[in-house]
Amino acid sequence: MSQRTESEKNLLHMERVELANQALGQGVKSVTEDRYRLGYHLMPPAGWMNDPNGLIYWNGEYHVFYQHYPFESKWGPMHWGHAKSKDLIHWEHLPIALAPSEDYDSGETGGYGCWSGSAVDDNGVLTLVYTGHVDGRTPTEVQCLATSTDGIIFSKSGANPVLGGAPEEGGFGFRDPKVWQHDGQWYMVVGYGKDGLGKALMYTSSDLLTWRHLGIAAESNGMMGDMWECPDLFPLGDGDDHVLIISPMNMGTTKTMYLTGQLSYETGKFDYRYAERLDYGFDFYAPQTLVDGQGRRILLSWMNIWGAQMPEQVDGWLGAFTLPRELTLAEDGTLRMQPVAELAALRKGRECVNRQVISADTMVPLINLGGDQLELIAVFNTKESDEEAVFGVHVRCSEDGSEYTEVSYSVAEQTLRVDRTHAGSGEVGVSEVQVEPMEDGSIKLHLFVDRSSLELFANNGVKTITNRIYPNGGSLGVKLFARHGEACLESLDAWKLSL
Repeated sequence: MSQRTESEKNLLHMERVELANQALGQGVKSVTEDRYRLGYHLMPPAGWMNDPNGLIYWNGEYHVFYQHYPFESKWGPMHWGHAKSKDLIHWEHLPIALAPSEDYDSGETGGYGCWSGSAVDDNGVLTLVYTGHVDGRTPTEVQCLATSTDGIIFSKSGANPVLGGAPEEGGFGFRDPKVWQHDGQWYMVVGYGKDGLGKALMYTSSDLLTWRHLGIAAESNGMMGDMWECPDLFPLGDGDDHVLIISPMNMGTTKTMYLTGQLSYETGKFDYRYAERLDYGFDFYAPQTLVDGQGRRILLSWMNIWGAQMPEQVDGWLGAFTLPRELTLAEDGTLRMQPVAELAALRKGRECVNRQVISADTMVPLINLGGDQLELIAVFNTKESDEEAVFGVHVRCSEDGSEYTEVSYSVAEQTLRVDRTHAGSGEVGVSEVQVEPMEDGSIKLHLFVDRSSLELFANNGVKTITNRIYPNGGSLGVKLFARHGEACLESLDAWKLSL
């Protein structure tokens, strides 16, 4: 074990942070293309970004930290990038907050670093709780603290690691602590897996330094992955309802889930009554939430996915976060995700399309609605559309019609799809989810396009689909369409968006 003094450890950490900031500054200069850079989403200035960490509303500002490798646009020893905002729209990038520097988060080879975690306000001190990860070390993963009084410069605690390993041997992972306070006590859930079952472990503490294991808050029923990354457990709504968001490993196409139910703070047991996939797109992982000054529960997620082609990497950067989404809980235990109201400030030059019938097997170009940064709200009437009809919107269309991303709804199947087969570079594939029409028979498609991303909120956030797309810069067209039958468009409102 290291015998360095606390001041020596802090100095080393500051030196590592400074090296990382210098590398990031050089990386910004070498970003070669802006073709895929997003216009109104949070992304790294350069280098690699993955999981959101440490989401917190602190001293009147939103702080977002993130897994970051500032030296290259690929995954490497993890640092914590840092940005803040007053309005969830305009983001100011701050110096890197954490860099690997200690034996519990740093190594010579293999995977190591300051892995994912969360942030809390401890009597005015901004405190980061993160996983120190070192391959080849036993234990490989431990939980650690770092603190700051100014919200910019962070010092690692001399008590690290504050949680020195999983409660039993033979587990799969022990990482991504999410910490919150309830009735004067601190609580933490940690992602874990054992015997093929993903689990969320729960701990409690009075001071963030000494933690007591309460038990398994929740675990897989055998069909929900073998390790639960990035757990986030929080109250939502007026009653005693809680939501647990997880990113299960090895669960096929399902990369994120939410569970709703009741939490006992005495036993640490989360009794869930409902479980469902959280987002039905390809590019949505490791979401985390915060509560802001208005009492809203707001979520951000990594808008990429492990193992996919990532065309922006060759340009010197990788990764982006979704739009901030406000979460609400319906009476039946289902979750709603809606874009935060602040995003309306991005709107420029509203365009409207009046009620009309779209003939079967026709395409209707919307001449005035082209662009690569758009918001569209299209409402279709299924009661006045043919039962066989498939209708929707094409965005990022090329002039010759060869490139486009299709958002469609099948009346007969009650299935919503986003098809990026012809979207450009990068991954292809079709995202789909069952969506029933609203009570009046309408289907509301709320789309946000931002150069290399498409986020779809259906029927006021009942279901969402999030995908990255990589079209050519000249593919700017928008079209309505109907196939196999007539479709009735009730209305379409659209805006160009810019900061």
